[in-house]
Amino acid sequence: MRVTRRDLLRGAASSALFSFGCGSSDEPVGAASPAAVPEARPVLQVVAAQRTRDGAGVALARSIGSRALPMLDPFLMLDEIRSDRAGDYIAGFPDHPHRGFETVTYMIDGAMEHRDSVGNHGLLRGGSIQWMTAGRGIVHSEMPKQEGGLLWGFQLWVNLPKRLKMTTPRYQDIAPADVPEVSGSGAHVRVAAGDAFGAKGPIRDIIVAPTLLDVRVPANATFTHEASSAQSAFAYVLDGGLEIGGERIQIDRGHLAVLGPGATIVARTGSREGRMLLVMADPIGEPVARRGPFVMNTDDEIDQAFADYRAGRLTDG
Repeated sequence: MRVTRRDLLRGAASSALFSFGCGSSDEPVGAASPAAVPEARPVLQVVAAQRTRDGAGVALARSIGSRALPMLDPFLMLDEIRSDRAGDYIAGFPDHPHRGFETVTYMIDGAMEHRDSVGNHGLLRGGSIQWMTAGRGIVHSEMPKQEGGLLWGFQLWVNLPKRLKMTTPRYQDIAPADVPEVSGSGAHVRVAAGDAFGAKGPIRDIIVAPTLLDVRVPANATFTHEASSAQSAFAYVLDGGLEIGGERIQIDRGHLAVLGPGATIVARTGSREGRMLLVMADPIGEPVARRGPFVMNTDDEIDQAFADYRAGRLTDG
């Protein structure tokens, strides 16, 4: 589905614009029974990422934000770009606005350039992380900085509580060398945000205090991670496959597992390595109104965001 600038200005779009994805339908491909291992967080739902195009025609896959999983409080959307065909990504994501939430971009391979209305400029390469707080309003672009080869990365939208929807925009750009890599529970773990296995992620002062881990579990191994039962949590499999939870639900590449309450996240591998993004955060528990590139608490606030953008007031202090 292509969304034009005219759609944006009219505020007519009903799905997210100019993210790493656009709203699309999907069905759960699995669900879990009560946990066989009491302390292990069970798998409540498995969602296959839906292929679509967004921005200026970028091919991507969406899991959170699809019809199968509209949101997982406080997570609003998860999009993945993964292609070695330049035609799938070269047009990028030209200037577009946001208000009311934060985005985290995690690059695994390739290069993307960020520019915004606040004056920030960053080049994300493999292993880089960018966290952007849109707050009261920001206009930015995300454009590939390569003519060919593999471009592989993720963008996660994270909600802001009502009291901070109109906060000052902020930007953090983290180089690969600044992301700690540790051995945890027999796995190789990159700690992008939060605390894990004695390491602290470089992304700090984020409102919902998330944990974001890139976990490689070797073949024939079991990975465990203690996590607050009150937090929302999911695992997105990047490569290979993992059996997650006490019931050992098989989660394959390109699928996301929503995790239920419990004290410990458990993931097992078979004869091959498995790799996943493991993400957790406290839910906000407030009403959510979302349309296009804006996420607020009421429809009136969404209408005001579009009016401010049309009038050139979106980024005003």
